[in-house]
Amino acid sequence: MKAKINTLQGFCFSVWLLTFLMVSPVTAKSLPTENSDPYQSFKGQVINAFTEDPIQSAHINVKGTTISTISNSDGEFSLKLPEDMTDALISISALGYQTKELQLDYFKRANVIIAMQESVQELDEVSVYTKGDATELVRNMMYNRDENYVSDKALMTAFYRETIKKGNRNISLSEAVTELHKQPYLSSKDDDISILKARKSTDYKRLDTVALKLRGGPFNALYIDVMKYPQFLFDIDKLDKYSFTYDKPTKIGERRLHVVNFKQNERDRPWYFGKLFIDSESFTLVKAVYSLNTDNRRVASRMFTSKKPNGVRVHPDNIQYQVDYREKDGKWFYSYGKADLEFVVNWKHKIFNSRYKVHSEMAITEWEKSNIIISQNKDFIKPAIVMVDDIDGFADVNFWGSNNIIEPDKSIQNAIEKIQRKIID
Repeated sequence: MKAKINTLQGFCFSVWLLTFLMVSPVTAKSLPTENSDPYQSFKGQVINAFTEDPIQSAHINVKGTTISTISNSDGEFSLKLPEDMTDALISISALGYQTKELQLDYFKRANVIIAMQESVQELDEVSVYTKGDATELVRNMMYNRDENYVSDKALMTAFYRETIKKGNRNISLSEAVTELHKQPYLSSKDDDISILKARKSTDYKRLDTVALKLRGGPFNALYIDVMKYPQFLFDIDKLDKYSFTYDKPTKIGERRLHVVNFKQNERDRPWYFGKLFIDSESFTLVKAVYSLNTDNRRVASRMFTSKKPNGVRVHPDNIQYQVDYREKDGKWFYSYGKADLEFVVNWKHKIFNSRYKVHSEMAITEWEKSNIIISQNKDFIKPAIVMVDDIDGFADVNFWGSNNIIEPDKSIQNAIEKIQRKIID
């Protein structure tokens, strides 16, 4: 018997908790498996110059182009460029650090380490608003969406990764190079996504009696774009439902940012809280990190769980989101979205529970303004997609060709290497 439950306030974020007998067969799609375009590949690590700790979510961008990538949780990154691009300037930026620019030749050495200096932010460098004006700053941020963000349609190439862990063990991995048809920020039309290339692996042998799946695929990371989809966090006419206060200001490179803490006022159901990083001159939202309080387990469970077998209780325990924006020619655009969700699964009459961690992230690796007329037969994916069911598997060890991706962390890399060894054998 299956129970269907509503998703979170219009988000795609929901999970299917299934017994093995309910697992659907894989539906293969006709996807390209190789890319013969000549390219050059570079790898490196971004670290704090003082502590030598890795810097996560650092943006690595080829200046004068829209080619970019982002560092993983270990600070590691890979960057692929056309073979004929020999004289590029690479910009590395991260919140709280001075932007660094390096010639491409720097990346041609072995063991590339990029040490970033922390920004020194003096309070008097920023015209600090009074505490009562924080709401007005956020209101200005929302009012200036059309002026600050891309007002044209854009065609974006994006890398998407989705992982599911039981405890600390990877049980499911899905990755895709996608084509994102981004609508103007004030348009009422939703963005569309098609999959250009994809691969996946699922190890159900590591599961005892249930299989957890994530519905929504790349839409999970896309709908975190709160400036395009403010209805999923706060619309301009709902700001009175939140409290806004100032935190210590910070920088990205030389760009000064106000930091605003926010939290919902009503606490009778799961409620949002987090930080907004807002440019002090243009009132542009540059970054947002926020969480969902899930102390109300019963309601939170209904928000996220789509299907589950009888005798199982499931509730979200730790829900966190992040969205980053980047600037090009005076306009900002969605650059990176990430969601981390943790679920507790309890079987009736069993003493011990199981914990599942679901991670999804999407990074824009290249984009251009576009007036392309989209065919009605365009093969866009639906927001209800389940990646582990609806994409093809690891069919080609040279799968990714010249596409930029996010380097996997060490645990995921180990899982990928095991899969590739099986393919070779």
